[in-house]
Amino acid sequence: MKPGRRPANTASSTTRRGWVSRVLLLLLAVVALVPVASAETRAWLDRSSTAQGEAVTLNIETDQPGVAPDYGPLQGDFTLGPPYRSTTASGDVTLFGIALVPQRSGTLQVPALQVGAERTAPLALEVLPAQASEPRGDVFLESRLDVPSPYVQQSVGLTVRLYYATPLLSGELGQEAPDGASLQRIGDDVQSSRQVGNRRYQVVERRYLLVPERSGRLQLPPAHFRGQGAGGFFDDMFGTDRTLSAQGPVLSLDVRAQPGGAPQPWLPLRGLRLRYLAAPTAARSGEAVEIAVEAVAQGATAAQFPEIPVPRVEGAQVFAERAETTERFVDGGPQLTVVRRFSVVPLRPGALHVPGPRMDWWEAPAGLARVASLPDLRLQATAGAGAVPAGPAPSADAAAGVTPPVAKMAATRPEGGRGWSWLAAAFAVLWLGTLGWLLWSRRGASGAPRSAGVPAPLPARPALADLRRALDAGGFDEVAGLLQRMAIPPAADLDEVIARLDEPAQRAALDAMRRALWAGDGEPAQARGALRAAFRQGPRWRVAGGATAAPLPPLYPPG
Repeated sequence: MKPGRRPANTASSTTRRGWVSRVLLLLLAVVALVPVASAETRAWLDRSSTAQGEAVTLNIETDQPGVAPDYGPLQGDFTLGPPYRSTTASGDVTLFGIALVPQRSGTLQVPALQVGAERTAPLALEVLPAQASEPRGDVFLESRLDVPSPYVQQSVGLTVRLYYATPLLSGELGQEAPDGASLQRIGDDVQSSRQVGNRRYQVVERRYLLVPERSGRLQLPPAHFRGQGAGGFFDDMFGTDRTLSAQGPVLSLDVRAQPGGAPQPWLPLRGLRLRYLAAPTAARSGEAVEIAVEAVAQGATAAQFPEIPVPRVEGAQVFAERAETTERFVDGGPQLTVVRRFSVVPLRPGALHVPGPRMDWWEAPAGLARVASLPDLRLQATAGAGAVPAGPAPSADAAAGVTPPVAKMAATRPEGGRGWSWLAAAFAVLWLGTLGWLLWSRRGASGAPRSAGVPAPLPARPALADLRRALDAGGFDEVAGLLQRMAIPPAADLDEVIARLDEPAQRAALDAMRRALWAGDGEPAQARGALRAAFRQGPRWRVAGGATAAPLPPLYPPG
């Protein structure tokens, strides 16, 4: 090799290393552009338009624990009211809310807000100029319906606002239900302030849910207020009457009848959206996987909304948990969010087809029948711990025990030699002899009395895999029976099982499940989840104390 000349293979390896480096850099850049999957944090306004000086409510929902929104960026265009927060029954979702009073007209942007490690999406709010009105008194009322011409049994949002320009010592705001409809108050009052003409008023906004029960014209009684205003020194001295009262406008609704041929159950809504919150693609036989479906219905309450249907899955058991519901007021009307979870337990390995949910509803604004649906799910189930591999289904003859397996194999084998025929015949004779001996021994065992002092054979002690399958797919009676047999010696009943368990959480889980199923005390779905968590690693029994030394030597020492 001549000095100063680079070998050809060295140049090739250098080029290869440079190409690999460029590919790695490109992959890193692509990965950096992919958004990291995270829990969803949502923000929305209770209505998309308002008037200058009139309050709207900003709602923020998150499943991040121990966080709170940073409302600082809102102070530029809005006056902020007192914030509030609430938590769902399951405790995994928190809802924040705050009243916003726009300080100018036009299209305002509600900026993105930082909530823990996430940020909300920006929102647009259309703010109309404050309209000059005739002078009002110290107190007056306004009422508004979000749907003036609803269908029968359609939920209608009613908003009543109380304006007062003088401090109040006391007061009572009321709204009666009309004949032929139900009326229910929703949520807490929202307080704000608003400029009307040349006066600044404090505003109390109260929301109701109105559900017409018959078609035809329906008249809503006016809202009314009566209270006591705070007087000055001379008012108290001269005994001036500071009683305040106001009455709202009379509202009417033209309720439409249910159309002929409408889908049943009758569900008139402004909108319905379904989505998967959890949609697995893989599973293990004998072990549960969770499918979660969320439905967002505009114009419905939890009492009106039908249950999200339970899928029927061939080759698996499906257990449905109780639905979680959240009711809100959005754009002056009710909005319902329903989350329902299903546990799917494959019975054997293989492909599973889970039909997607389908719900028929009636779009009230358009007067048309609609269908909300989600695509089907395809799950591939592998063999779980202790599962029996899937095989071809046995024939009716084999299940009845008519044809011996070896003889059947010999019958299907092609004739190829006398040795195989003799071997098959020998196996058949041996199998028939064994079968006859088993039948004779069983008949003798059942007919003759058991000798005194000879215990009956005990059933096999269940394994942890059996308990896990029962926790995922079995009933509570099956779980209790397995625990009784797993105890050493076996326990007589469930009370003895609880007394002999050493883990307090396991004793509490069994007791909670028993009370939920047999005494109606608690939710069976929550108790089942606690039972699974407590016994996932198996039962923990109390350890018996060490044997004490006998005071006397045995009468007959072991030989």
